[in-house]
Amino acid sequence: MQYRKLGTSDLNVSKICLGTMTFGKQNTEAEAHQQLDYAVAQGINFIDSAEMYPVPTAAESTGKSEVLLGTWLVRQQRDKLIVATKATGPGRMNWIRNGELAFDRKGLTTAVDDSLKRLQTDVIDLYQLHWPDRNTPIFGGYQFDPGHERSFTPLRETLEVLADLVRAGKLCYVGLSNETPWGVMQFLRLADEHGLPRIASVQNSYHLLNRSWENGLAEIGYRENVALIPYSPLGFGNLTGKYLDNPAAQGRVNLFPGFNQRYTKPNVPAALAAYVGLARKNNMTPAQLALAFVYSRWFVTSTIIGATSVTQLQENIGALEVSLSEEVFKEVEEIHLRYTNPAP
Repeated sequence: MQYRKLGTSDLNVSKICLGTMTFGKQNTEAEAHQQLDYAVAQGINFIDSAEMYPVPTAAESTGKSEVLLGTWLVRQQRDKLIVATKATGPGRMNWIRNGELAFDRKGLTTAVDDSLKRLQTDVIDLYQLHWPDRNTPIFGGYQFDPGHERSFTPLRETLEVLADLVRAGKLCYVGLSNETPWGVMQFLRLADEHGLPRIASVQNSYHLLNRSWENGLAEIGYRENVALIPYSPLGFGNLTGKYLDNPAAQGRVNLFPGFNQRYTKPNVPAALAAYVGLARKNNMTPAQLALAFVYSRWFVTSTIIGATSVTQLQENIGALEVSLSEEVFKEVEEIHLRYTNPAP
C-alpha cells in the first residue's frame, strides 16, 4: 500500500480509503468489522464515515455507520488509524440534530460531540462539511440557480467554530465535500486572512462519468495544496457494467432507485457501453478499468471505495495492481470527449 500526505496536514493516508456508508443497512456489524479487519490487513489506514450514514438516510438508521465503526475502533490502536467523518448539511432530515443542520456553532458543536460518542473516540482526524450550507447544485444538479437562494451561515463563522473545535482537541483537520471552486477558494481565503484552519481536502464525486474536478478544482488543488478524496469511483456501481448486462441486477441502483438520479441522464448509457467495451477489449473487468483510472490520476490523494462484501473489497483493492497502457488512456480520452461528464 502507498501513502500520501493529505494536503497541508501531517496525515499520511493510504492510497485507498474505506467508505462505510453501507454499514448498518446493507452490512451487519459482523460484516462491517470483517471489512475493516481486511482493509487494515491490506495496509489501509484511512476510514471515512458520516453522521447521516448509512444511506439512504432514515430516522431509524442514521448514525449506525459511525456506531458500527466505533464498536470496532475501540479494539484498535487508535493512533495507527485516520478516521474521517462528515457533518450533515441543510435538508429535510429533521431526525438529525432535530433538523438544526446549519453549519453554525450550535449545529457543528452538536454534530461533532454526537459523532465522537458514536465513534467511541476522543478525536476526529478529518472533519468534513458533507455539502454546502448555501445554495449550490449538488447530487446530480449541474447548474447554479439564483432562484434557489437561501440564507446560510457565513463561511467565516463556520471556520471559527471549527477552529474552536480544533483548539478543544476534538478535531485535527477540516475538509469539505461536494464543494465548488468558489466555495473552496472562499474557505482558503478566509483561513489565510483570519488565521483559521485551512482546508486540507475536498471529498467530491470523481469517476469516468464525472470528471468535473478537472475543469477548475484541479488547478486549485495543485496551487493551494488541497487534496482530492474522490468518492463513487465506480459511479454507484454503474461502471461495473452489471446493470448494462442485467438491468435487474442486485445492487444499490435497484435497492435504492432514488439514489441513481445522477446516472439517468441521456448520455450515460452510451458512455457506459463505451467504457465497458473498452475494458473488455483489453481483458479487464469494467470495474478494474474504472478504479485503475481514478487511482492513477495525479491529483487524487486517496480514493474512497465501498463494498458490501469482502470479495468486492478484495477486487477493488486489487485494482491497484492494474496498470493502464498509453493506448487505453488515449481511448478513455476519446470516449470522454464524445460523452463529457454525462453524470455530474
